[in-house]
Amino acid sequence: MCDILSVMAVVRVRGLKRYYQVYEKEPGVGGLVRSFFKRKYKEVRAVDGVSFEIEQGELVGFIGPNGAGKTTVLKCLSGLLFPTAGSASVLGFTPFKREQAFQRQIALVMGQKNQLFWDLPPMETFVLNKEIYDIPQKKFKETLNELSRLLEVEDVLNIQVRKLSLGQRMKCELIATVLHSPVVLFLDEPTIGLDVVMQKKIRDFLKDYNRRHRATILLTSHYMGDVKELCKRVIIINKGKLLFDGQLNEVVEKYAPEKILSVVFSQEFDLRKLDKIGKVKELDFPKATISVPRGATSVAAAELLQHFPVADLNIEEIPIEEIIRQVFTGK
Repeated sequence: MCDILSVMAVVRVRGLKRYYQVYEKEPGVGGLVRSFFKRKYKEVRAVDGVSFEIEQGELVGFIGPNGAGKTTVLKCLSGLLFPTAGSASVLGFTPFKREQAFQRQIALVMGQKNQLFWDLPPMETFVLNKEIYDIPQKKFKETLNELSRLLEVEDVLNIQVRKLSLGQRMKCELIATVLHSPVVLFLDEPTIGLDVVMQKKIRDFLKDYNRRHRATILLTSHYMGDVKELCKRVIIINKGKLLFDGQLNEVVEKYAPEKILSVVFSQEFDLRKLDKIGKVKELDFPKATISVPRGATSVAAAELLQHFPVADLNIEEIPIEEIIRQVFTGK
């Protein structure tokens, strides 16, 4: 399998489509009565002709607004959903066939779904997964000890899940997911609802797992901090269609042709002169925010330092959240 993977994509998606028929009820009692005789349906194109490939060891951000089709794609890739059209392969397998050899090598984490038993300790789920995946006892103990140490949950493994904090539960969910050492991870909002400290610990764990196991990871998240810290490549979809597939810095260069100069002035002057530097976005003396073309950044900064009473100057990128929002809105 390893020799094959070295010359082929681990994840290959070609023209993937997933359509649904959704019932539309007319309002009022009349609509209810008419629905007994004739029902109206509309077609929802959750995924509409998406294509991409992911190589072994890549950690790719999969981003889009709510309803873009991200989770549907992950469910198709993990074998939970049958595609309407197109094809998908993971590790050379067709996911919806759900072959045992395929299921032993992949994992799906959904931040809003639990696999741990609510009234039992996490250890009970871990032991069950050990039997499901036929993990040898020695490897099970070694892997569990390593993961619980890395995620700092050694002292909660035998406490009922319902008594754990959200962060502790999410860490135990991750352990249950990777206990069988999958080589492909599909992560749907793995840090949702967590505070910034817990988010960082989960990111560090995923980064380390990706490095040590050369695991292929496809990650969806509404927290752009996850994407910026973990992913060099991003795939952006909206309304079921692919908008962008490339390096994260290419998104910035393509959709953010400007940079931001944040300036603090040491004394008053004719503020109208700032219009010659660039577009003044905010002005609340002594602070100003000026937008300038990316290629003219150094010239504009030099002009400010030479001819204005500057106390402090920072050159910043437009926030990635704003850039992605512009992609979604088609600006």
